[in-house]
Amino acid sequence: MVSSPATSTHQVYTHVPLLDPPLQAEQRTGRGRRSSSGGGGWQKRKKKEVFIYGNYKNYYGYRIDRNVGEDPRLEAFKKQWFENKDCLDIGCNQGLVTIGLAMKFNCRSILGVDIDSGLIETAKWNLRRIMRQDKVATKNVKAQELSDSPSQSSPGEVASELSNGNRHQDLFKIVSFRRENFVDSMDGCSEQYETILCLSVTKWIHLNWGDDGLVTLFVKIWRLLRPGGVFIMEPQPWSSYKNNRLVSELAKENFNTICIYPETFREILLDKIGFRSVELIADRLVGTVSGFNRPIEVYHK
Repeated sequence: MVSSPATSTHQVYTHVPLLDPPLQAEQRTGRGRRSSSGGGGWQKRKKKEVFIYGNYKNYYGYRIDRNVGEDPRLEAFKKQWFENKDCLDIGCNQGLVTIGLAMKFNCRSILGVDIDSGLIETAKWNLRRIMRQDKVATKNVKAQELSDSPSQSSPGEVASELSNGNRHQDLFKIVSFRRENFVDSMDGCSEQYETILCLSVTKWIHLNWGDDGLVTLFVKIWRLLRPGGVFIMEPQPWSSYKNNRLVSELAKENFNTICIYPETFREILLDKIGFRSVELIADRLVGTVSGFNRPIEVYHK
């Protein structure tokens, strides 16, 4: 897989004021239904789980081809955006992209945040699982190498290598996860990261917190980025908003009042927020399920 060549655009626009985001919405509940087993009684209908924040439990299964081992978006990213960088992944879901970035690009540190505490616990579990698998695989490889080439390494040297582990051994020191409502507060927004990702998250912030929440998101990301840092965004198209506008009453209300559309995000970020340039990764991502093949925009501070 080959990533597309980057292009840059520069535009100038006016300032948008920053307002406080509204309160979180609550999920809807199901109604009862009459039992079909006789007796005329009522039984509670099993509630259909509603993911009002896009906090799907099997999100990666929805958007990635089962035959693809790695998230196709990682193939489109450049190593220099992550290597030895402090990174933040907003809306990390189950943490697989967060962990994949750390492993593939050798981040100095990467924090994944998500509004769903259950997803954060799953992300932590995924980190432990991957570390266990990596440790077992490393031991098997080292044992095979010792068996095949006994003259090249002494038992003591192999034991030392096993204790140190492979290059992923320090993932627990690099990767962390935290439950957080990212648009809830602007407190403590100082320059902390060289790279911030927001992949397929903007729609859900927009539907739950409206235009004000979206602007809060962009301003907070700007403040958290160090000079020269990059913001990697995968926005959802307006058609996707229409498909999800009824997920809650608040989403429906916000959908009807939105004035900032996805096609205007670029001009807002370049001038109203202050990013100096943008490059577009627009080639088709091989292995991405239909409906999730979205352009990725990389903004430079």
